[in-house]
This record gives sequence, C-alpha cells and structure tokens, in this order.
Amino acid sequence: QVQLVESGGGLVQAGGSLRLSCAASGNILRVNDIMWHRQAPGKQRELVAGITSGGNTNYRDSVKGRFTISRDLAKNTVYLRMNNLKPEDTAVYYCNAVGRSVTGSFDSWGQGTQVTVSS
Repeated sequence: QVQLVESGGGLVQAGGSLRLSCAASGNILRVNDIMWHRQAPGKQRELVAGITSGGNTNYRDSVKGRFTISRDLAKNTVYLRMNNLKPEDTAVYYCNAVGRSVTGSFDSWGQGTQVTVSS
C-alpha cells in the first residue's frame, strides 16, 4: 500500500505564494509520474502540473509561469511552488502518483489540501 500525504495549503491573498508538498511512503520500488490536480467547488477535477521520473514537466496553460513542480527522488517527495496566486486558483489540491511497489503497480491519491486565495 502506497500512501500520499499532502501539506502546505492555506489561506493567502492574491499575489501571494504557497508551496505544497506531497510525500509518498510505503513499499515503493519506483515512482514514475507524479501529478498535482485540483478541484474547485462545483467544478471537475483538473490536472495542474506533472513531472516524470526523468524530470520532464508539464503545466496547464493557466498556471504556466506561476507554478513550478519539482521532486526529490531520494525522499519520494514532490513539491508545487505557486507564485502570484489568483482567486481562481482556489481549490482542493490533490497529489497523484503512479509507479511500482513490492506488490505491483500503484496509482495512489492523497487526501487533498485546501488552497484559498482571497482577492
């Protein structure tokens, strides 16, 4: 069983910054892709950013230039640095990782962390 634990959410004013963390634990052999998703009230969950084991990154257009995803392979931890936050970034942010554990492949999700941006 692979667990993901997010942290770093909170309340911030527009233009401010936050850094989210997602730590993976369990009998992990390899973590491949790690993604951050978000879901705002009344809206569908959407992919925000992703990073591969090789370090390749991708972002949704609305966060390009403001958000940066990075990872620490040794710690099985991924970060999402969010700068110049806007009220429309308000959502619950979820971490999602895929890879291989001692029991087979996994596709795990964290419990989510709330990000609220006030105008």
